[in-house]
Formats: sequence, C-alpha cells, structure tokens
Amino acid sequence: MRNGIIALLDDETDIEIIADAKNGQEVLDFLKKGTEPDVILTDINMPDMNGMELITTISASYPKIKILVLTMLDHEKYVIQALDAGAHGYLLKTVNIPEIIFAIKQITSGYKYVCTNITLKLLSQINGRYSTTSTHLKTNAEISKREIEILGLIAQGFTNSEIAEKLFTSKRTIEGNRQNLLDKTGTKNTAALISFVVRNRIID
Repeated sequence: MRNGIIALLDDETDIEIIADAKNGQEVLDFLKKGTEPDVILTDINMPDMNGMELITTISASYPKIKILVLTMLDHEKYVIQALDAGAHGYLLKTVNIPEIIFAIKQITSGYKYVCTNITLKLLSQINGRYSTTSTHLKTNAEISKREIEILGLIAQGFTNSEIAEKLFTSKRTIEGNRQNLLDKTGTKNTAALISFVVRNRIID
C-alpha cells in the first residue's frame, strides 16, 4: 500500500516524496540524518514503534513537521489520541488520493484535517447526544443562504475547488467564504464548523 500511495502522489507536481520507511524507527533515523520533510504520512499500527509513539516523538523534537495519520482505525479514541499527541490530520485508508492530497494541503496551510467519514460519524454521535435533551445551542451568527449552500457542500466532503466549480465562482471566493464561516461561528477548523452548524440545526 505504501508503494501504491507513493506512485500516486508522485504524479502531483507540487508534492515530492523524499523518503519512505517501514516503521517509526526508520523515520527517526531519516530525520537524524538530516532528511527534512514538510509532512510525514504515518499509520498507527506499525512494528517496533507504533504511530502514537512516533507522533509524540516528532512533535517534541521536530515541531515544524506536520503529521498526517492514514489508518484503518476509525474509533474516536484513536482520533483524539493522535490529535492530542500532535498529529495535524487523520485519514482512513478508505479515502481516495484526492482527499489525501487535500489533507496534505490543508495541514501545510496551518489547518487540521479529519477525513469526511470520521467527521460524519462523530457528528452523528454528537447529534444523537444532543437529540436526547430538550435544549440546543443557540447562535447569533447570521449565515446567508449562499453560505448555507456552501456548508452543505463542505459537509458532503467537497474541496474548495470542487465547490467553486459547482457554484460557478472562484476557489479564492470559496476559501474566503469558508474563513468567514469559521469567524462567524467562532470555530477553528472544518470539523468543528460542521459540528456547530449541525448542533444548531443550521443544516441537517
């Protein structure tokens, strides 16, 4: 699978694979020898040193390196542990290459990213918890019909470029709309934004 991902990512003109390793210790050996990646893509289940140990070590010793988890583990505890340990993104191995590329670009731009399948699963759990009570969060955020349309597309996992194409506008405009929505709702990333609007019944 590692070789397959490398082959597909190598086709991207703005992504360069500078090393690959079969376990966490090999990654650390590369770093000690001077290899300086912007992003490390890692699994959690690995021999010798597991992904959580690797994330913790890299976060402490190489804080500028972004870490993107790619795994089959979809339980929320692993997502939380990985992000708490210092990971910048979390993907399931069921994602396609475009989502991996999008995640890489998101985390190198300063954002955190959790894949759509996990986000929707977590939102479903959160929504279930809130539906058992009679109260819901209230918001004074004024969100336009256009922004609600964009929120719906974000929730479906579309990238900024794909949303721009669907709405016949520019990618830069969609990026601005997304940032405005984060500002209006006081959220820090896409997962928190979608959680907010679902809890407040802004979208279904």
